[in-house]
Amino acid sequence: MARRFLERVQNWLSQLGGQNGTAPHEPRIISRDEHNISRQNISESAKKVLHRLNRSGHEAYLVGGGVRDLLLDGHPKDFDIATSATPEQVHELFRNSRLIGRRFKLVHVLFGREVIEVTTFRGSPKDADNDPHMDVNDQGRLLRDNVYGTREEDALRRDFTVNALYYDIRDFTVHDYAGGVKDLHNRQLRLIGDPVIRYQEDPVRMLRAVRFAAKLDFTIAEDTAQPIREMSYLLEDIPPARLFEEVLKLFTAGQGETTYGMLKRFDLFAPLFPESARAIAEGEPDGVIREALASTDRRVRQNKPITPYFLYAALLWPALQQAWRQEEAETDQPPYQALQQAAGETIQNQTQATAIPKRFSTPMREIWELQLRLDKRSGKRADRLLEHPRFRAAYDFLLVREAAGEDTQGLGAWWTEYQDADADRRREMLRALGGGGKKRSGRKRRKPARNNS
Repeated sequence: MARRFLERVQNWLSQLGGQNGTAPHEPRIISRDEHNISRQNISESAKKVLHRLNRSGHEAYLVGGGVRDLLLDGHPKDFDIATSATPEQVHELFRNSRLIGRRFKLVHVLFGREVIEVTTFRGSPKDADNDPHMDVNDQGRLLRDNVYGTREEDALRRDFTVNALYYDIRDFTVHDYAGGVKDLHNRQLRLIGDPVIRYQEDPVRMLRAVRFAAKLDFTIAEDTAQPIREMSYLLEDIPPARLFEEVLKLFTAGQGETTYGMLKRFDLFAPLFPESARAIAEGEPDGVIREALASTDRRVRQNKPITPYFLYAALLWPALQQAWRQEEAETDQPPYQALQQAAGETIQNQTQATAIPKRFSTPMREIWELQLRLDKRSGKRADRLLEHPRFRAAYDFLLVREAAGEDTQGLGAWWTEYQDADADRRREMLRALGGGGKKRSGRKRRKPARNNS
């Protein structure tokens, strides 16, 4: 299987240009007067790294998303550099750097809080059996690939054509190896090479395709999109810790609602959130997910902070609702205890797909449990809840539930008023609940109402 995979790699590299995987012709060189990249829009730190590498006799280029976004008149968040220098040579040139990476060794050059990532030109895979730097599993996925190569090989090893663009600060030209400028013009995302091979090589590329298409408002080329549904199962073999990081990238960039729709369309949501996907397929509504993502997108646009545990609380809400209902049906536990049991099972099941660090899973559980406690407002409970460290997140989650159509009997409006009310008004609101602020005997605990539409 692995040998057939490598033979197929060689075939498409040969189609692109020769047995050595080099380009079939020289790259298209786009001169300064033909593109819109201005050095003023490039990070000063990135320019320092480029100039020092070039002065030291190495080739060095601004690459990838930085060049892509500059050509789209955007403002890149990160500036990455590719060079002919080895990681050790780069590290020696920059005292403010560190070597990192297992699968790919690279260098981070640190300028305060800004990090410039520098990678050595990567070569094409040739013979996994004889190359000590290459590991390929039976499914064709690259486990280790630290082969150094030429700039041309490095370009063809990149994932999408729009990321295979190189900016040369020495003469201000852009080098286009795979037709990326044309795809930028057509606002189209296209993999370099055979999509089946590229997804086998690294299944996370399917998630990257969705993320970039949503971020850039691009369409995914037909040949790049076609294999995704039938290959989405490959994500099940990706380490959960890596998928946790990919989920954050997918849903915290400001296009989470669009991304969610695309993940579902390409059958990529289920490998990431299998229990929620199953619950939705069996009738649980996903309105809380959509509303939470829309809210997160607004916060990103407003430069407000966002929290992973809030997102995960929403993404797992359908799974929790189903597990909670099942727990109550099969046991005789009160609603709060049933909720706690369901929450534990939901989190445990989810960690088989994507890891959830405890610093996020614990506050996520608190948000869920507070949905029940927010209805218990008599006596001093309301004031104690206001002091809870997760009150604000739980209150926001309550509003998301209401916006998604769940009937909470006006609980969100009550808490909105109570937070801003003076002491006299708060006493009036508590008395209006009944019982003069005392707990009413025989009242059955009520869990959050569910929208079963």
